[in-house]
Amino acid sequence: MNSARSIASTFVFLFLGFFGATSCATDRTIRAQATDYHKELEPAVLTDAELRGYLQQIGDRVVASAKELHAQKFGPKSAFKDDSSWMFSNEQFHLVNSATLNAFTTGGDHAYIYSQLMKECNNEDELAAVVAHEFGHVYARHVHKGTDRQYGVLGGALLLGAAGYAAGGEEHGQEYAAYGAGLGMIAGNFLAMGFTRDDEAEADQLGFEFHARAGWDPERFGGFFQKLIDKGLDTTPEKMSDHPSLSSRVAVAKQRAAALPATAKAWRKPPIADAQRFAALKARAEAVGKSMPNDQSLARAKLLLAAVPSCLVPQESQEQMEARATLEAAQAAEEGREAPKK
Repeated sequence: MNSARSIASTFVFLFLGFFGATSCATDRTIRAQATDYHKELEPAVLTDAELRGYLQQIGDRVVASAKELHAQKFGPKSAFKDDSSWMFSNEQFHLVNSATLNAFTTGGDHAYIYSQLMKECNNEDELAAVVAHEFGHVYARHVHKGTDRQYGVLGGALLLGAAGYAAGGEEHGQEYAAYGAGLGMIAGNFLAMGFTRDDEAEADQLGFEFHARAGWDPERFGGFFQKLIDKGLDTTPEKMSDHPSLSSRVAVAKQRAAALPATAKAWRKPPIADAQRFAALKARAEAVGKSMPNDQSLARAKLLLAAVPSCLVPQESQEQMEARATLEAAQAAEEGREAPKK
């Protein structure tokens, strides 16, 4: 069997595995799906040991606090529907090289913080708040919910990837398959589906508790959202967005901080990086990102990252819309190549 046919068969196998074996998302399928997706984004991950270790330390601290709360039966029913031990032992937090202001999770063992977002944070408390919010999506199994509504989209993505590889052949097959599957999973609304206003509000609620109990300053949980407001990114009416308004998120965070018991002061811990080291880490992330070779695999990964709808901002940026249009053009081209064969 030649490699083009082998890869196409793999996509079809994934389709049958996801949709023939089950009618709803499970931890197994979501985690496998997230692992496959990570392969497309990995070229954009900053592998610098200091940066990688730092972000993982933040993530591990969030996860540890979530694990303690889970033992206390804190959170929605979805956090307890299956064995959740994987959430507290396998989660990887990646800093990705992207000028887009964003962060997201695929719901399995991977969460992504964009280097531009880290650059915009004033302190570790703000960065940790975003990390905690993303883990809130994992904890509540929000991707599972969205995937149940979007199985048809994901199935189309896998089959489109198979068709793309077959159309591209040996020379261009991997490129076409990546654009095809990437389009179905991102521009085709796999992740955009997904996080409804209620999901985002719940991730804020869970993230606040994880963040505060992990020892960061609860008064600063809404700090990053306030920065986005100051940048003029809170102009979309809430009823027209699948996100809560930034102003409401800041207000609710302040209310939660004010409502904490007096004993919450005992939760406080020093940051992993003080102000001086945090500034140095931000500079390091920028320098490392500039030194990465901008080859085709990195360019494709950055395009996919740019196309992911924001988990933080109520409206899409011009860059996100342009990236989405590029992927939609790739889909149209793939469909055009396949049309004569039908």
